[in-house]
Amino acid sequence: MATIERERAKTLGDAASEIEMGSFAPSNTDVSEFRTLVVASYNIRYCVGSHLISGSLCRRIGLKRPGRRPDLVSRHLEKAATALSDGERLPPPMILALQEADKETTRAGAHHIAHELARKLRMHYAYAASETPPGAEPKENEWYLDFEEHISATENGKTGVAILSRLPFAMVERVELPFAECAWRPRLALAATFQIAGRDVHLFNSHIDPHADTAGQLEQHEAVLARARELAGPVILLGDFNTLSKRSCLVVREFLESRGFHTPFPTGTATWRSGPIRLHTDWVFVRGASVKRFGVARRLSVSDHWPVWAEIDLNDQT
Repeated sequence: MATIERERAKTLGDAASEIEMGSFAPSNTDVSEFRTLVVASYNIRYCVGSHLISGSLCRRIGLKRPGRRPDLVSRHLEKAATALSDGERLPPPMILALQEADKETTRAGAHHIAHELARKLRMHYAYAASETPPGAEPKENEWYLDFEEHISATENGKTGVAILSRLPFAMVERVELPFAECAWRPRLALAATFQIAGRDVHLFNSHIDPHADTAGQLEQHEAVLARARELAGPVILLGDFNTLSKRSCLVVREFLESRGFHTPFPTGTATWRSGPIRLHTDWVFVRGASVKRFGVARRLSVSDHWPVWAEIDLNDQT
């Protein structure tokens, strides 16, 4: 197995354009005969577990155990690697999109989530961190958005999005998303192209802002579509779209379908939970191919989200 330790990709010359790339994948992967492609999206919530609301309430009353965080995250990384490779909850994905993939933050126990998961799964990886503007401090949000554990402005750790792949990358690019409501947490997407069976397959991993209203979310999707519009070959849009209501689900779905994309997931499919609450926040949309199978990998406590997956037929140019 050829292993390439962490390295920096070529950049456009400034910090915001950086993409970290590395590989733990075998060097002899043959993609010439691929006809279907299993992709998955997972807001992994820095591998801290599924208790978003109760965890927040415990922190607020001083019940914190920071000393156990490195071991907790390590165990969850192992659990995630098993679930994503053993075939029991979902077919092992060839391409995995991650959101809230922290790098060396206190809340992630100083782990580098994308790097370590790629190593466990023997995959290539590309990682892009959100670049928080200097002096942008977290502020209170609507009550239902104020449970997240924030990254301190004084620490060096970052959060971001990543793409892990058993296939080599032909191209990787950051897509900065417009934002107004959450200055301390800029949103971005990560674009990648793969050459499979003689054709280009394009994928965009997006983490859309939950603080934005529907119009603001659509503006972020439009920034991705502006890159995807002229691409030939299959295009896959996936990620945490933060559709926090049925109306938001319907509006975003109609918007993307009007641009030629389709999804097999029924509106209202539960992909996020907290106690009895269920939301449909995570999606896979496709243009230029069809979906043979799809699903949600439930009963996995690594995050408050569950992985969503789809098997894409690259020969069927629906």
